[in-house]
Amino acid sequence: MAKKEYAFYPGCSSQRGASASNYLKSVDAMCKTLDIKLTEIPDWNCCGASIGYAEGGELPRHVMNARNFALAEQNLPGQEIVATCAACWLGARETKERLDASSQLMADTNEALKEAGLEYKGESDIRHMVEVLIEDFGYDELKKPVVKSLEGIKFAGYVGCQTNRPFGIDGESFENPMYLDKLVEMVGGEALTGYDQKVTCCGGALAFSEPDKAQAQIKDIVESAYDHGAEMIVTPCPLCQANVEIYQGAINKKYGKKFNIPVMYYSQLMTVAYGGSAKDAGLDGQVIRAKRLEEIAAKR
Repeated sequence: MAKKEYAFYPGCSSQRGASASNYLKSVDAMCKTLDIKLTEIPDWNCCGASIGYAEGGELPRHVMNARNFALAEQNLPGQEIVATCAACWLGARETKERLDASSQLMADTNEALKEAGLEYKGESDIRHMVEVLIEDFGYDELKKPVVKSLEGIKFAGYVGCQTNRPFGIDGESFENPMYLDKLVEMVGGEALTGYDQKVTCCGGALAFSEPDKAQAQIKDIVESAYDHGAEMIVTPCPLCQANVEIYQGAINKKYGKKFNIPVMYYSQLMTVAYGGSAKDAGLDGQVIRAKRLEEIAAKR
């Protein structure tokens, strides 16, 4: 298959903290195997999610996304934009749809962008990395490079609330998306298809502002994974990964639990299955170590 090239939008969450760094490491390794070239958008800025949470106004948020679009159109013409963060993808998709549907909002946005010498022409599409994998490659093609099966490991596919709304992955159900289950099965793992928390919100930014509420939701997400026999949780969202992994210790103290389940990215599973090292997959930076994956990665 010929090399595929995309304009890459890393997003702020992919630049901060160990788990985000692990995501990018594994995405880089996965893309190298699949011959995908990601070229970072020069001088990209935050997608505006934080402004949305703070009620900073509609126009500033859309202008921030449109600036990234305009930079991609200017520097990487003809390339679709790919995001690895679910929140960035969701916010950017909303911006694109809103601007494409409203000539007035488009005009107001470009008036603001004019101050930076930029113009958004509506030429760039924004996609999540999972969309690219499934829609541009397909499960059969993604399976071809697998050299180390993850057989014997049971995974709960925790999609979260963003990649399945309102646009979703092609052909997927909003209520019961199956793409993580299919990716798990593709690399030889056992997908727990009956896992009932796959589209539950992890609490998002409430982890900071309303920690009791967020931790109650996270407890349900993790507890259900255990109840279904999961050894690991897999997700496509950096914030979901961070919240569900990091707060297990606090939840244990608060609720008298003994949670200690690794929370992985789909790209980490794929990197290990493709023969990558633990370092390639970013396994060395997990808060809760995925020892079974480390063992598989170490096999020759």
